Amino acid sequence: MKKFSNILLVTLCLCLLAGANFAGASAYQGKHSGHGPGHSGSSHGEHTLPAQSHGSDRPSRNESWQFQPQWQGSADQTPNQYFAPSAQEQQEQMTQPPAKPGSSDSSTNTENSNSRPSKPGENNDSYKSERNGKPGGKPGSDSSSTEYSAANTVTEDSSNASYSSSADSENAVLVSGKTVTITDATVNKTGSSSGDSADFYGINAAVLAKDGSTLTISGTTVTTDGSHANGVFSYGNGTTVNVSDTTITTSGNNSGGLMITGGAALNASNLNVSTTGNSSAAIRSDRGGGTVNVSGGTYSSAGVGSPAIYSTADITVSNATLSSAVSEAVVIEGGNSVTLNNVDITGSNSRKNGQSTVSTNVLIYQSMSGDAAEGNSTFTMSGGTMTSQTGAMFHVTNVTTEINLSGVSFNYSSDSNVFLDASADAWGTSGKNGGNVTLNLNDQTISGAILQDNTSSVAVNLSGTSTWTLQGDSFITSFSGDLANVNLNGYTLYINGVAYNG
Repeated sequence: MKKFSNILLVTLCLCLLAGANFAGASAYQGKHSGHGPGHSGSSHGEHTLPAQSHGSDRPSRNESWQFQPQWQGSADQTPNQYFAPSAQEQQEQMTQPPAKPGSSDSSTNTENSNSRPSKPGENNDSYKSERNGKPGGKPGSDSSSTEYSAANTVTEDSSNASYSSSADSENAVLVSGKTVTITDATVNKTGSSSGDSADFYGINAAVLAKDGSTLTISGTTVTTDGSHANGVFSYGNGTTVNVSDTTITTSGNNSGGLMITGGAALNASNLNVSTTGNSSAAIRSDRGGGTVNVSGGTYSSAGVGSPAIYSTADITVSNATLSSAVSEAVVIEGGNSVTLNNVDITGSNSRKNGQSTVSTNVLIYQSMSGDAAEGNSTFTMSGGTMTSQTGAMFHVTNVTTEINLSGVSFNYSSDSNVFLDASADAWGTSGKNGGNVTLNLNDQTISGAILQDNTSSVAVNLSGTSTWTLQGDSFITSFSGDLANVNLNGYTLYINGVAYNG
């Protein structure tokens, strides 16, 4: 009897052990059989993507723009079948682009999954989702939540005064809701800031006018040394800054010489403006735009992504000299304009910035960042001289624009035979992001090839004594004028696909 009990006990143990092994095997098969890791084992249940590793192979949040395979979920597919989107679908669905090059700033907010596309004239700061839609009015027009700090809040006229600030995010001079004249002053600003508050609302600028002020400055010296430390800043609808016979020097990144946003106005006469930092145009605007009128003076920039003019506004410059040492001479973003009258302007786009892929003297584009109003843009130049030391004279992408030229002397770069390139580039939706250009030439002589890709269009209108000499095969959509004024120079001109080769 004792022997039988021992045998029975051993048998029961063996049965229990076999049952446990069977249950474990069943659970493993139920989780993994035929459906790939991470699925429930039923082809009709809820399906998820394979779980990501939480180790070093997991992409950081600022890499989330890369597309991962996705399950289609159709009846003839099992959940472990995936598809990779086409290149066009990837472009259309992209929610976050790669980080933006061209910056001396090293910090990037990797928790920001809503970064906007990068553009020339910017550094590598992160852009939070709030940047893609400020409340009320024009983009960037609401500073109600912005806290201002100033070393000197000026409410009365002054002469021969000295103003300074060394604190971060502090203005040396702040004029708010007043009419003030400052004459023969010295303004020094050190200390830095970052992001929207500086770029949209004037935090940390040496001189800031806001809230409907009228500020007049003459005979003054303004110097800044810090990042996001603009020289003279006019912010907001109803605000006007008039500045004359003044020298403005900035040396930090993201520090323009003259700056407007939020619908402000700025009038400048006979200034000497010099910037050396990256993303620091001599004449600069950002969200909400406004109006800038410049007459006389010298305006130069020396940093990467620092054109002489960066326009998200309506900017007119007359009888002045402008230059950019390593960037485009002019950039127009979105439905905005630049008008040059009897200006001598030089650009050397020897170092491309942001997502730029084409070296050019004038870039006209839409970045889709939300910083510039959408719509048609305009570039107009009458008289004067434009010199390109690197690349094409004009590049138009992801926007519709009108280029008006009359009596301009062009000096062309030795490394490009292209006068105008209209083509898709790094911004916008693939297949829909070409450049659409109307080129109006009135008593204007140009030389070079004109190119368009299959997403773009170029209409050339020659009037008066205008002539065009080809320096390479050229492709345009339409032509108005006398073809006798087009010197084919041994090349072929294609007009809407029809070849003209003399």
